[in-house]
Amino acid sequence: MAGILVSIVIVNWNGKRFLKDCLESVRSQGSASVEVIFVDNGSTDSSVEFVRSNFPGVVLIGNAENLGFARANNQGIKKAAGKYILTLNNDTVLGKGFLSELVKSAEGSAEDVGMWAVKILSFDEQVVIDSVGGLLIYPDGLAKGRGRLEKDSGQYDHSGEVFIPSACAGLYRRSMLEEVGLFDEDFFAYCEDTDLGIRARLAGWKTVSVPGAVVYHHYSGTGGRYTPFKAYLVERNHIWVALKNFPLRLLVLFPLYTKWRYIIQVYGILSGKGAGGRFVEGFSKTDLFRVLIKAYVDALKALPAVLAKRRAVRKKRVVAAKTVSSWFKSYGIGAKELVLKD
Repeated sequence: MAGILVSIVIVNWNGKRFLKDCLESVRSQGSASVEVIFVDNGSTDSSVEFVRSNFPGVVLIGNAENLGFARANNQGIKKAAGKYILTLNNDTVLGKGFLSELVKSAEGSAEDVGMWAVKILSFDEQVVIDSVGGLLIYPDGLAKGRGRLEKDSGQYDHSGEVFIPSACAGLYRRSMLEEVGLFDEDFFAYCEDTDLGIRARLAGWKTVSVPGAVVYHHYSGTGGRYTPFKAYLVERNHIWVALKNFPLRLLVLFPLYTKWRYIIQVYGILSGKGAGGRFVEGFSKTDLFRVLIKAYVDALKALPAVLAKRRAVRKKRVVAAKTVSSWFKSYGIGAKELVLKD
């Protein structure tokens, strides 16, 4: 499609309750150089019918079942015609001037910038940060939004290089995706944006923060905050992030960092703090233990395939291991902040 600058890919799974606000906020941006691609993952709440009836300009892709966030985004990206790809959660609402700010930054960035991270605020408490300038990384492959749960007083409102964007509302340069590949579909959901972002950084691409582009987010509105399936995916996938992308010098320390995180999580469970504390409000400690065992067993079962992917990542890597280690100092997050904040 000629003239398309930004392709917005929205993945949906039974999120009809969010779609009116989300799609109207996209439409209100008023840009003729934007296309919207809506990928539905087998919803049973008449989401597709709602979009077809109320937003006729949206490109629809309907899956018969839930293929996962990663694969559905890839379907949309492959269909997209834009120079830039914006992945956007269905439970978000774009602020006024969001796209114009984002495009201005993208078009004015150096050619080695392939990703842009926006300001994501809580929909329910719009002075509370979800993330500003993307994600921070822990040395076992887990990541969390920069500034998460802090009150927004402009403390992160400076443009400049950051680590990687959150796919909740992340802008990606098409040429970068063509070089480093799309989301890893084996992840299904969660940590896939961390994996993609690190792969891009290893290949020499950079990320810029665009705090003037604001989006409001119902955190985990579609996937749910504290479920065994989410916990399983996160625990399995962070292992794959590390195995695929981390230098050996960091992988050697992986068990130590993970052990320390688990110690903090035990404290969180016992004290009712963080995701662990919230999890055991609805499920038992035995449920959590089973989730962890299954996550590690399944992660290791896939080891041959993951190591093959690691070799592919290494072929495209242009940055030194020392540089990768420096990212954990510049863009790192501690175990307490990672675990004890929801």
